[in-house]
Amino acid sequence: MSAPLRIAVTDPIIAEFADELRRTARPHDWVFADLDVPESVRAAIDGADVVIGSRITVDDMADADRVRLVHVTGAGVDRVEDGAVPDGVPLCNTGHHGPAIAEHVLVTALMLRRRVLPVDAELRRGEWRTVATAPGSIAYHRSLAGSTLGLIGYGEIGRSVAHLAKAFGMRVIAMRRHPDAAGPGTELLDRVYGEDQLHPLLGESDVVVVTAPLTESTRGLIDADALAQLHPDALIINVARGALIDEDALYAALAEERIGGAGIDVWWDAPDGTQAPASVRRFAALDRVVLTPHYSGHAREVFTARAADIARNIDLLDVGLPLERQVR
Repeated sequence: MSAPLRIAVTDPIIAEFADELRRTARPHDWVFADLDVPESVRAAIDGADVVIGSRITVDDMADADRVRLVHVTGAGVDRVEDGAVPDGVPLCNTGHHGPAIAEHVLVTALMLRRRVLPVDAELRRGEWRTVATAPGSIAYHRSLAGSTLGLIGYGEIGRSVAHLAKAFGMRVIAMRRHPDAAGPGTELLDRVYGEDQLHPLLGESDVVVVTAPLTESTRGLIDADALAQLHPDALIINVARGALIDEDALYAALAEERIGGAGIDVWWDAPDGTQAPASVRRFAALDRVVLTPHYSGHAREVFTARAADIARNIDLLDVGLPLERQVR
């Protein structure tokens, strides 16, 4: 039998699920980096056969001359620096976040449609303002049933959102790279647009949900011209990456009340520890927003399943079988 693998874990969240990670077919040498000590990450990776992390940098991988597998702890690989993974070394991802993020999307849409946050604040101040007690000054809210939900991207997250949206009685449309191709969940879609039909999709949607990956072609996809296609009551919810939407254009559309509201779970700049980035404080001054700290997928079930995926791939690597969810 070959020697145990040396496995470096540099993601503090997945490290909390160490028991699930260690459920491999045979025991290995696990090294968990201390992110409070900058040199700890590079030291953990030095001599590792497997590197598990959410962010993979060229500097951290400088001494990874034995690495046989790099495994990110989520679906996105945009935090893997170019050149960080040596040529010929497989890069794998994991998922399971679709249902949790879909729940977040529908909750956010309901909160915006029903003005839950401002109404809650009014009631806490002792105000009882409804269409019955303050006629003419309070708008009727709109049901999600019968509304059109437009998905920008139709991968795991998009399909999960579509499932829940259908349960709410919504019409679902989506923009896909290959609009005519069959695939999982296509039966849920009432209409499919191609990548060159963003504006028609936006104009038809009551609730827009951004789920597409961040690439050079999708960076800044939702700009001022795109936002201008939305009708005045439309909502936009971003659970993908902040940079898919032009920050200034979204702020202006909300501040000038040209759209109905926004749910923002992903941001344009990183927090400083537990201190929110400046963009959060900027949008917090607006009324028609629901703001969350990139946590829509942070359900315990998600990370338990992700740890199991990673452990399974370690077993496959150990016996020389093809890996699952290999990105490149």
